[in-house]
Amino acid sequence: MTKSRQSYISSLGIDGRLLGMIGALLALWIMFDFFTGGRFITPRNLFNLSVQTASVAVMATGMVFVIVTRNIDLSVGSLLGFIGMMMGAFQVHFLPDLVGGGHWSIWMITCVFGIVLGGAIGSFQGWVIGYLTVPAFIVTLGGFLVWRGGAWWVTSGQTVAPLDTVFKLLGGGVEGTLGETMSWVLGALATIAALCLLFLSRKRKKAHGFLVKPFWAEISVAAIIGTVIIGYAAFMNAYPVPARAAKRIYESKGMEVPADGSTLVYGIAIPVVILLVVAFFMTFTAKRTKFGRYVFATGGNPEAAELSGINTKMLTVKIFALMGALTAVAAIIASARLGSADNNLGNLDELRVIAAAVIGGTALTGGFGTIHGAILGALIMQSLQSGMAMVGVDAPLQSIVVGVVLMLAVYVDIVYRRRAGL
Repeated sequence: MTKSRQSYISSLGIDGRLLGMIGALLALWIMFDFFTGGRFITPRNLFNLSVQTASVAVMATGMVFVIVTRNIDLSVGSLLGFIGMMMGAFQVHFLPDLVGGGHWSIWMITCVFGIVLGGAIGSFQGWVIGYLTVPAFIVTLGGFLVWRGGAWWVTSGQTVAPLDTVFKLLGGGVEGTLGETMSWVLGALATIAALCLLFLSRKRKKAHGFLVKPFWAEISVAAIIGTVIIGYAAFMNAYPVPARAAKRIYESKGMEVPADGSTLVYGIAIPVVILLVVAFFMTFTAKRTKFGRYVFATGGNPEAAELSGINTKMLTVKIFALMGALTAVAAIIASARLGSADNNLGNLDELRVIAAAVIGGTALTGGFGTIHGAILGALIMQSLQSGMAMVGVDAPLQSIVVGVVLMLAVYVDIVYRRRAGL
């Protein structure tokens, strides 16, 4: 890399690790697009890829906090399956008798029930880790077995279906999207919000006397972010709804099917919107709240954090409660996407979530991690698996490749930290 290019990148103030991850993702997409004859980088495949990534990415944002504080959670996949089965049984076997079949509130009550249940289970595991001082590895390994068995016990191994119609929209699909107009609106609002945050951050830094990027660098970063957001919205709006599904949608709304054919497009999927909300909440929590500062302070030096007055035991309870609640959100997306809840829901997701956080740059030694990095790591993982499936790579070989990539990512992170003196 030339000195001028290095100087340009340095002026932009973009983390080199983040650039490397983006480069790796683009390289994967281009490679798979070549080997699939141009079928990978298409609106249809990227729509499916974004929906498939959402549930793992939601949990990966919570796993960042867990790993930053030098803990681990091996139970999230099993917990997702258990919460999914509980929500399925709750809305199919209990709520119809309570509020009536097909009632408008079923999906809302189910979501609240699942999130409260996830938070309670997470709190319990955090209490055992924080106050009883049982290592997180052992507690969550036990949870891995307990909650997977619990998922089977809820319905004696039977699949729960069909789920509430409105609830299923939260998983994406033909009608589980924003549609064309709202996708453009969301893209515009997200772009404006990102630009405002950039320049507010610049204003705060200047007010406190910190160094800021050159103004042209701020403009360049803003242009890149805006292009990515609007480009994604345009790509999703380029995915047309199949004629048969479009006809069904028109008829359900009492509208006539256009004589020249359907003009309906998918747009941005609802699971992606949920992920965006979670990402904003978790980023704000990490950077703008006392809780977030305590999380990173504890991960950096647990002894010093405790001596400074941080209640690290209660902090552990809160972190695992948050992890449980986010696992419930992921369970909502996963079960709604399938339209049912079964015993395989969330199978091996704990490995995907941990891998996403680690590939995203979260240090296993604690003290460092980013929300956007974990989401990008989840996207890399899902792109790798989806691409190999499209190429026709056998499932056992897919697992081998993913394992090698995970080990390579950890090694690269170690080398990067040594050179950066972190």
